[in-house]
Amino acid sequence: MSDSIEILAPAGSPQALTAAVRSGADAVYLGAGSFNARRNAHNFDAAALREAAAFCRSRGVRLYLTLNTLIRQNEMLKAMELAEQACLIGVDALIIQDTGLARRIHAAAPDMPLHASTQLSCHTPEGVLELAEMGFKRVVLAREMTQKEISECAGLGVELEVFVHGALCMSVSGQCYLSAMLGGRSGNRGLCAQPCRLPFSAKAHPNTNDKALSLKDLSLYDYVKKMLSIGVCSLKIEGRMKRPEYVAGASACFAAARDAALGISRTSADSKLLADLHSVFSRSGFTDGYFTGLRGQSMFGARTHEDVTSAAPALGRLARLYDREQPTIPVKMTFTMRVEQPVTLTVQDKIGNSVMVYGDIPEPAINRALDKQQAEAQISKTGGTPFIAETECNISNGLNLPLSSINALRRKGLDKLLLKRGAPVPIIFNSDKLPINSTPTPLPFIKKTGKPFIIARFSDYKQIPDNDHADMIFVPSDTPFDKLKQLADNRLVGIEIPRGLFSDRRQTEKQIKNAVAAGIKTALCGNIGAIPLARQAGLYPLAGFGMNITNSHALDTMIHHGITAAVLSFELTFGQLRFAKEASIPCGIMAYGRLPLMLLRNCPVGATSGCTSCGGSGGLTDRRGIRFPVVCKGGCAELLNSTPLWLADELDGLPELDFLLLHFTDESPSRAAEVISAYRSGGEPPKDFTRGLYKRGVE
Repeated sequence: MSDSIEILAPAGSPQALTAAVRSGADAVYLGAGSFNARRNAHNFDAAALREAAAFCRSRGVRLYLTLNTLIRQNEMLKAMELAEQACLIGVDALIIQDTGLARRIHAAAPDMPLHASTQLSCHTPEGVLELAEMGFKRVVLAREMTQKEISECAGLGVELEVFVHGALCMSVSGQCYLSAMLGGRSGNRGLCAQPCRLPFSAKAHPNTNDKALSLKDLSLYDYVKKMLSIGVCSLKIEGRMKRPEYVAGASACFAAARDAALGISRTSADSKLLADLHSVFSRSGFTDGYFTGLRGQSMFGARTHEDVTSAAPALGRLARLYDREQPTIPVKMTFTMRVEQPVTLTVQDKIGNSVMVYGDIPEPAINRALDKQQAEAQISKTGGTPFIAETECNISNGLNLPLSSINALRRKGLDKLLLKRGAPVPIIFNSDKLPINSTPTPLPFIKKTGKPFIIARFSDYKQIPDNDHADMIFVPSDTPFDKLKQLADNRLVGIEIPRGLFSDRRQTEKQIKNAVAAGIKTALCGNIGAIPLARQAGLYPLAGFGMNITNSHALDTMIHHGITAAVLSFELTFGQLRFAKEASIPCGIMAYGRLPLMLLRNCPVGATSGCTSCGGSGGLTDRRGIRFPVVCKGGCAELLNSTPLWLADELDGLPELDFLLLHFTDESPSRAAEVISAYRSGGEPPKDFTRGLYKRGVE
C-alpha cells in the first residue's frame, strides 16, 4: 500500500485555483495559451501563470501545466517557448499529449518532470513502460480501466494518476474525432464542442431525451482506500470548465477520504459535504462502472433540470470552504527582545526556509513589562495566513513594546517567508539540445512505383474480395491461423492490433504469436501499448491513425520506438501534411472509409438492447435522423461516420505520400473490390460521401 496519495484538482480560473488550494488539494493542473485540452477555460497568461506558481509554491501545493494537445508542424516553436517559460517559472510538471513535443522538451530540459496525458490513451502495462522510455515520469491512465487493469500497471517504476471524479467522455480520450468531424472543433486540440451530449439513440427515431452517448459523471469516492492499495499516486478531479465551488467540494471530499484511508483522521468527509458535492454538479447521478467493470445502461445519464436546481443551495456552503486561508504550514517563530536593540523575529519552515525581520527598539517598562505569555499570544496570531505557529520568545526583563509593533513584526515576517517560499526555482532549458534520432528502418514492402501504393485494411477477413488488387492488406489479429497462412503464402499481409487492448492484451499476445507462426511480418498499431507487442514479436510496426501523428517530431519519436511506416492524423489538412515529404519512413493517410469517430468501451447499442440484438453491427441515429454505424469487437466498439471518406476522384491533387490506406468496416467483398479499383485508376464518388477534414481542417 502506498503511504501517500496526491489529491489533484482542476484550476480553470484564478478563483478555482484558490478554491483548490484552500480546500485540501495537494496539486493543481491548469492551462496557459493555446496548447491545452480546455482552451475555452479561463486559463492563465504569462503574468497570471507566474502569480499562480508563486501562490501554489508558497503554500506547498504542486502546479502542473497542461500542454496536452496535438501540435502541428508550424506550432512546435511556440509550444517549446511555452515549455521554456514553464521551466523558468519552475512549474512542477508538464502534462503532454504530443509525443514529439514531449521528446523535444525531455531533450531540452531533462529535469522537468513529464506526465503523459490521458489523451495518449494508455491502458496497458506495455503502454506505461513505452511512455516511460519516452521520458514520462507519470502516466494518466485511461478512464475506462477496471481496478484490476489499473493494478497491473502499478509497480513498473512509473507514477500512476487516475481520474476519480467528474465528467466522463463517451470515447476513450485521444480517440474521439466526433467534434472534429461534425463541427470542425477538435477534442485533440482542446476545443471539443461536446456533440455527444446531443440526442443520439439506438432507436430509429430518437427524441430529445435519448442520450445514447452521454455518460453520468464519474465518482470513485468510495474506492480511495483501494487506490492506495493498488499503488496509484494521484487522484485526479476533472473540471477545468466548472465553477470554484465544485472544485472546493471535490478537493475537500477526496482529501478527507484520503486522510481517513491513511489513518491521519478518523473519519472521511461528512455526509453533508458529500451531498453538497453530489448536488453541485451531476448528470442524473454518478457512476463507478468502469472501475468495477459493471458497464451497461446504468452508466448513462444526462444533465436534468433537477440537477441544475439542486445545485443552488449547495453553492453557498461550498464557497465557505475557501473564503479564507487554511493554516496548513507549520513554522517556528522566534521572537527576541533585548535592551537597546531592535526586536527581531525569525520565521522558519520545515523545508529550510528562514527569514529574519527587525522591528522597533523596546523601551524600559514604566508600569508593566512585556512578558513571555503576552508576546507569544501576539506572535501566534497567524489567522488569515497559511501558517501554523510554534513560538519561542527570548525577552529581557523590564522592557516594553506596543502590541501593535509586535503585530506588524509578525505580519512582516510571515509575508517575507511567503515570498521566499514562492520564489521560482528555474529548471535549466537548453533549446539547442535536440533529441538524438535513431536510424530508421523503413517498411520494406512499400515500393514507390509512380502510382499510389494501396493498403486495404479489413474489419474481417471475410470482406476480402477474391481479386482485390490492393498492394497490401491488413486483417484483424484474431484471424484464424489457417486463413492467415493462406493469405501470407500468396500476398503481402499484416495483422491489426486492436486500439482498445485493455484486458484482452494477453489474448492479443497469443494472436500475435499465432500470426508470426503463419508467416505474418507486419502489424498495424493504433495504440502506444501495441508498439512493444509488435516489436517484441519481431514484426514491423506500422503506426495507425490512433497514434495521432501531426508533426515530424512525433514521427521521429515513433521511428525511435521502432515504427517502420505511419498513417498520419486525418485531422490534418493536405497543407499540414507537407512534413511527410521529408520523412525517412513511408507515410500515408486514410483515404477511404467510414472514419472511426469514437472508441467505446461501453457500447451504447448493447447497453440499450443487449449485445445479441445487432450482431456486432448496430447503429445510432442523431436528432436529424442520420445513422452512424456502431461495430463491436474484442470488448470495445467503434462509432463510425455516417458516410465514407472518398478521394478516388482527386488522386492527382493529393499531397506527395507513400501510400493510401483504405479502411473497410462494413463493406461487402464486392463493394470493397469496387473501391480498390476506383483508387487504382480514379473513380467517381458514391451518392453520399465526405472529403473528411483534409480540406476544411479543424480548429
